[in-house]
Amino acid sequence: MAFLIHRRLRLLPGLAAVVRLALAVLLSAATAAHAVEGDALTLERRVKAAFLYKFAGYVEWPAQTFVRPDEPVVIGVVGADALADELEQVVAGRRVGNRPLSTRRLSRVDPTAGVHILFVGRGVDRAQAFDLLARTHGEPVLTVTEADSGWLAGSVINFVIDNDKVRFQISAAAAEGNGLRLGSQLLAVAREVRRGPP
Repeated sequence: MAFLIHRRLRLLPGLAAVVRLALAVLLSAATAAHAVEGDALTLERRVKAAFLYKFAGYVEWPAQTFVRPDEPVVIGVVGADALADELEQVVAGRRVGNRPLSTRRLSRVDPTAGVHILFVGRGVDRAQAFDLLARTHGEPVLTVTEADSGWLAGSVINFVIDNDKVRFQISAAAAEGNGLRLGSQLLAVAREVRRGPP
C-alpha cells in the first residue's frame, strides 16, 4: 500500500508537493498543540521560520529579479531577532532549486533592495509596518507579516494562530501587485486566500 501511494505521488508531482506542504502544516499544528506554555513561543518561531524557508519554493519571481542563476534568495527579517536566529539555522546549507538561501537582519529604516522575502515581525509597530510594506509595493518581494489585529495592506502572506496552530492567509492581489506568482500548492493549504484588497 505504501508503495502504491509513493508511486502515485511520483506520478503526480504537484499533488506530492501539496501533500508535503499540508503535512508540514499538520505537523506544526500537532506539535504546537502539545507544546507547554514556556515553549510555545519558541515552537511558534520555529514553525514560522520553517514556513518562510518553504514559501521560497512556491514563489515565481519575475525573470529580471535575479541577475545570476545561482544568486541567493534573500530573506530579510525586521522586528524579530529571535526568529532571525532560528531562520539562520533552518536555511543553512539549503537551496531552492539552484539558489542558496540567505538571511539578512534589517532595521526599520534599512533599504530593502536585494531582499526577495521580507518578514515584518511583531516588534515593528503598525505605522512602521505599513511604511515597510508601502516601500516594497510593486517590487518583486514576498512580504510576510504576523499581524494579530488584522491583515496589513500590502502583505502577501500573514501568519495567524488558529486554535494554537500556526496558519497563514494569502492575499493573491498583493502578490500580483508585486509581480509574484504563487504556486497552486501554496494556495491550497492556506487558511484563507483573498482575491481582492484587504
